[in-house]
Amino acid sequence: MGPARGTGSTPHSGESPAQAEPPRGAGATRHGGEGPAHAGPHPGESPAHAARHARNAPWPYTRLDVAAARAAGHPPHPIRQFVLKTRSRCNLACTYCYVYEMADQGWRDQPVAMAPATTARAAQRIAEHAAAHDLPRVDLVLHGGEPLLTAPAALAAPVEAVRAALAATAPRTRITATVQTNGTLITRGRLAALAAAGIRVGVSLDGGLPAHNTRRVDHAGHPGFGAAARGLRLLARHPDSYAGVLCVIDLDQDPVETYESLLAFAPPTVGLLLPLANWSAPPPRGPSPGRRPGGTPYADWLLAVFERWWHDGARRTRIRLFEEIIALLLGQPATTETLGLAPAATAVIETDGSIEQADSLKSAYEGAAATGMALDTHSFDELLDHPGFAARQLGRDALAAGCRACELVEVCGGGHYPHRYRAGEGFRQPSVYCADLQVLIRHIATAVQHAAADRRGATAAHPPAATS
Repeated sequence: MGPARGTGSTPHSGESPAQAEPPRGAGATRHGGEGPAHAGPHPGESPAHAARHARNAPWPYTRLDVAAARAAGHPPHPIRQFVLKTRSRCNLACTYCYVYEMADQGWRDQPVAMAPATTARAAQRIAEHAAAHDLPRVDLVLHGGEPLLTAPAALAAPVEAVRAALAATAPRTRITATVQTNGTLITRGRLAALAAAGIRVGVSLDGGLPAHNTRRVDHAGHPGFGAAARGLRLLARHPDSYAGVLCVIDLDQDPVETYESLLAFAPPTVGLLLPLANWSAPPPRGPSPGRRPGGTPYADWLLAVFERWWHDGARRTRIRLFEEIIALLLGQPATTETLGLAPAATAVIETDGSIEQADSLKSAYEGAAATGMALDTHSFDELLDHPGFAARQLGRDALAAGCRACELVEVCGGGHYPHRYRAGEGFRQPSVYCADLQVLIRHIATAVQHAAADRRGATAAHPPAATS
């Protein structure tokens, strides 16, 4: 399955988090204490769904007036990435998995596999959305559960269905496709089927050694690392099919050892993810040898990797988190929802055809990703006006006051949305990782400034030769 835990940010250690508050500016919300901005559930959402959202996350579910936000200059932004949950079950039982082990247990009600009719309907809806917004590209992610539980001959069927629908409805839209897997079921046959369909493979792993992966076990409690390592070694021999590795930070593991061990699998990119956590379910920060209570342990862990990566004589892999921070510091647009202020652009299609928000929200509360929408009854344009989705497209106006005033807001963006959650208040706090992100961003900014100064000095000392 995909990354078992997620990404984000927090106020300085020892400070209380900013209190949840109604959004300001843009006329997007009601004043706090004046009551809900909209009465009743969003169209298509059951009263039970609406009540759960209102109880757990008043911001945005009772405080965001989507129509007022639109009138005030916050247009909807089209969806560009579609996550298809082709399988709802997994062959591993990782002890920290956000799908199976956290707040939301909705997987229990899902069919085991996505039916062909659901796949076909998903393809039609994606093509409809692409045509309506003249999208130059859509990105598909086959996800689970474990998507490689599907037989090799059928693995590419969802991507081929979307390609066919786009050719008929939105012929100018091209498609990229990846599958996110735990790696244990990678075989030559599966790789050949995926490569033939132009589907690249991303693997989730907690590090490159058995000791890093003790929580990635099968349903009998046996380690999954051996099979995953075999799969990764096979994948590394097919670089055109290799999308990269996702690795969740574990403070109990040495950061440089973790990084160096992953390099043994020759990943083109490494995604280092902060554990999915929030103010009501904080990340592990307990005492450990060498760990400072109240410090910034996640920043410290990441900076140890950054220093090795930044000063390496040759760039052996790309690290998405560091490259994203550098790009944002240089004023480039964000390409991820975990940093920066770019609008959310990802929709999830569950195995039964229901349309949901980002999977990472499942770490907050039961039903946090639910919208009450389904492929048979709703378009993706309707998802854009769901208050939970619309809130993640408001940029700075969706943030807590302290975040809006912070000099790092254009880079941090308030942190990953699920990391801002507090039960009974919602998603308008600073990230639970804010202090770590501040230390990380400032350190990387200093490194970039020094590198720029060194380059200017080298150019001044050895100016280019004049040309006649």
